[in-house]
Amino acid sequence: MSTVPALFRHLVDDAATFPPGNLPLAEAVAAHRAHRQAAYADLVGPFVCTDEDLTKVAAEAARTGPDPLAVTVVVTGGAGGIEPAIRYGDRSPDVEVTAVEVRLRAEDDLSRNALRVVRACDDCLDVENAFVEVGLEGAWERALDVVADAGYAAKLRTGGLDAALFPSEDQVAAFITACLDREVAFKCTAGLHNAVRHTAADTGYEHHGFVNVLLATRASLDGAAQDEVAAVLASRDASQLAARAAALSGDQAAGTRRWFTSFGSCSIDEPRHDLTTLKLLEAL
Repeated sequence: MSTVPALFRHLVDDAATFPPGNLPLAEAVAAHRAHRQAAYADLVGPFVCTDEDLTKVAAEAARTGPDPLAVTVVVTGGAGGIEPAIRYGDRSPDVEVTAVEVRLRAEDDLSRNALRVVRACDDCLDVENAFVEVGLEGAWERALDVVADAGYAAKLRTGGLDAALFPSEDQVAAFITACLDREVAFKCTAGLHNAVRHTAADTGYEHHGFVNVLLATRASLDGAAQDEVAAVLASRDASQLAARAAALSGDQAAGTRRWFTSFGSCSIDEPRHDLTTLKLLEAL
């Protein structure tokens, strides 16, 4: 039986090669293998890489272990890059492509761009999933409508190397509400490797907490208004947030994770240590 509570199982996708971690690929694959063998393995999701690095990841996977590596591929070339990544995964004995992530290009008509992406996914995805990063600018909700109609998932960028890449709690609340209104699952990426909202000491950037996002999703599912969802996202009360997370029933945890599927983090240890500190995860 897993020692990782249902609320956190496979929550953290391993994006170790991405900024600010920037771990060399060979080290990242070896570390991922180690994470997947550790007592906390059920906390960890698939390995995340770009389509440009997929063949290198496969080579490292073959070198470091007999089992294929579950991989989520960040497609850098737009809709046209989806099929090559999927077909490579179909042929390779060393990687299993479980999902693709595609960012909509900055265009005047995001919904048309979204339509090209979902059509490309329709042409080649079978059991794999697709996460479409619609952004929070322009007519992003219309693009989300396209994603919803196609039955795929969404992706939200919650940080990066510049302060402008960190959305406000109101923006994140609007995104969560919009996804749930359309029955669209979503994942997050960047800036979310700590459990609780905080101001980074080195940059002064306002970081969202992944426990905040989990509880904000739960609040929205329970009928909270958007401003109430934003208030959960804004909370810095670690003890209160931990108590609320610990109090969720198994059904509530499963319902929350049905919609907030995971987040990409360049560190597995940081979120794990935060959960241990909050007594939401056993020290493993």
